[in-house]
Amino acid sequence: MAERKKFTRDDYFDNAMEDYPFSAKVLLGVVILVVSALSKIIYPWKIEDGEKLWNDHSGRVIIMNHVSFLETVLPSCTMWFRGHHVRPIYKSEFDGNKFLNWLLPRVGGIPVERGTADIKAVKRAVNCLKRGESVLVFPEGTRIKSDDQPVEIHGGFALMARMAKAPVLPMAIVGPRDIKPKGRKIPRIFWRVFLKVGDLITFDQMTSTGRRERTEEMERVGMERVYALRSELQQEHPGKH
Repeated sequence: MAERKKFTRDDYFDNAMEDYPFSAKVLLGVVILVVSALSKIIYPWKIEDGEKLWNDHSGRVIIMNHVSFLETVLPSCTMWFRGHHVRPIYKSEFDGNKFLNWLLPRVGGIPVERGTADIKAVKRAVNCLKRGESVLVFPEGTRIKSDDQPVEIHGGFALMARMAKAPVLPMAIVGPRDIKPKGRKIPRIFWRVFLKVGDLITFDQMTSTGRRERTEEMERVGMERVYALRSELQQEHPGKH
């Protein structure tokens, strides 16, 4: 797309990040550099089995448990340094904030209306996957702040993967939930955060026969893998949630 063509807000959702205006690419680079540096200092983080995330630059649906803002930025930052773009799916409520409404499209975000069959968001994600970009989804839909919080899994990630014929990559994170636990007024700093990457999951691995049944199986298997990775991290790093 020609550089002189003015990008509309929808253009950021509907075009490859490689085709973004130069100013948006510079903005993304600055944001990535600042966030990466600050997060490494304030919340030293480590991605275990990270080669499963960055060695393959094909498009895939990355799914994670959701406890903070860190799991949104850390995979995106890590992949950007390795020349691969990640498109986070975010709830459209954030667009009510003028600054986020301006920023999120420019850093690759795709809004989705929760509680609805947001076909437009699904199609945008599918197109990103087909172009070779990865899509980052949090199937829990909201940040999980305690072990007893009810969780409703949103299975749109499996539909995106099926429509794009893309694999699903499970990841998990522990540590961010302890930065400001219930009852603590001041957030902790220099608090270590750990992430772990699992193996790719493909629809060929599903045992169900019908299209709908295979999609539902992917939803279940994908989140089971996420929670298994989280359990592994908690065993490796006691006290992290």
